[in-house]
Amino acid sequence: MTDNLFIDEVQGHQKRYRKLISFTHSSTRAALVMLLAAVAAVVIVNTDAYGPFEEILHTELGFFFGEYSAHMSVAHVINDLFMALFFLLVGLEIKYEMTVGELTNIRQAVLPIMGALGGVAVPIVVYLAFNAGNPETVQGWGVPTATDIAFALGILALLGKRVPSGVRVFLSTLAVVDDIIAILVIAVFYGHAPSFGWLMVAAGIMLVLVAMNRMHVYALVPYLIVGVFLWVCVLLSGVHATIAGVLLAFAIPTGSRVNLTSFMDWSGEKVSQAREAYEPEEPVLAQGHYLKTVKSLSRVARQVVPPAIRLEHRLHPWVYFVCMPLFALTNAGVRFVDSDPTALFADPVLFGVMLGLLVGKPVGIVLMSVLTVKCKIARLPQGVTWMHLVGAGILGGVGFTMAIFVANLAYADALHVAIAKMGILLASLVAGVAGFLFLYVQAKRSRREDEAAEGGTLGAQPEG
Repeated sequence: MTDNLFIDEVQGHQKRYRKLISFTHSSTRAALVMLLAAVAAVVIVNTDAYGPFEEILHTELGFFFGEYSAHMSVAHVINDLFMALFFLLVGLEIKYEMTVGELTNIRQAVLPIMGALGGVAVPIVVYLAFNAGNPETVQGWGVPTATDIAFALGILALLGKRVPSGVRVFLSTLAVVDDIIAILVIAVFYGHAPSFGWLMVAAGIMLVLVAMNRMHVYALVPYLIVGVFLWVCVLLSGVHATIAGVLLAFAIPTGSRVNLTSFMDWSGEKVSQAREAYEPEEPVLAQGHYLKTVKSLSRVARQVVPPAIRLEHRLHPWVYFVCMPLFALTNAGVRFVDSDPTALFADPVLFGVMLGLLVGKPVGIVLMSVLTVKCKIARLPQGVTWMHLVGAGILGGVGFTMAIFVANLAYADALHVAIAKMGILLASLVAGVAGFLFLYVQAKRSRREDEAAEGGTLGAQPEG
């Protein structure tokens, strides 16, 4: 009886935890929350709520210590601090892919890597075709280069098993490579003139983080504390502060101090001790030996999971359900009231951004993939056809988060930022719907062909 109660309690905790993880790690739900935040942003900036909303965004937050003060507006906290957490999560995901994921086997990764390069190069060409002669807008070439991994994979998840798993692997790896390129573009081209002194301090802090890694420091708190100082130094250096998140991610260990073989034996003994110590008739708080045993087991079990994985799991719900929606709410609004629609839709920035994402992305991804396969550098994943790849290329035109982030950095005036955002929103909406419908129709066609082939095979079988 005691054993059954103990097992039921443990299984109940595990079931609730799995439900929470399933909910907060869903690409579809994360994309839906961000979409609702973007819609709310557009509504707010075009109604009477715009004024109060702007006042909130420009409210200064900070602290004073004697004559010294440190403060940032709410908008800067979201764009510089919260987005640093987003880049930290992106960095951890990139590190995972490079350590044990799709980027470890270069032969398997070549196709999406080359597709990503094409998906960056062609949108730049498309954008410059409209803006090359305009010094005020030419610097926006980086806006249509990045794919939003949350939205793209969220849309793909709606198709379920209708598309081969290789399509998801291709698109997710492509989006990760896209993120790497976008991070480099932001760091190199969209920062301010860097301060050499603060860069040296940031480099020194980075060396401390690397030393901690080499000394096998597996606790997360020291990395996060040092990471705060790294973020401050990068911010003051002129390089965009969000890059500190990526640097911190690459310093956090992916190993564990716990020997798994020894842990299996030790944990088995601890579970037996906890089972023996558990008294179902007594309140849990009164069961000191049981609680001590369970705490010991819990503490060591947490250390089995590498620090990078622990941090990624903790960050994921906060980033995708708090930071990203706040970013969308703050930055996705385009004000149509008091503006000239003719001027907006005639601006070359709109065409450069929108067509860069809608046309440049799929053309670049598919063209470079075709060249890579035809040159026998790589081959299509198992079960994936060229039509699947075209659909993935169309979804690559969903450029929401990173594209808006780059737009905020690329343009000097608010008008072109707003026009670029409108191009991003329109392109992402069309690319998302078109990519979903394209893959859905392709899935139905493939299913009909398979059924016809099976029927023909059955019909051709001899009787008796």
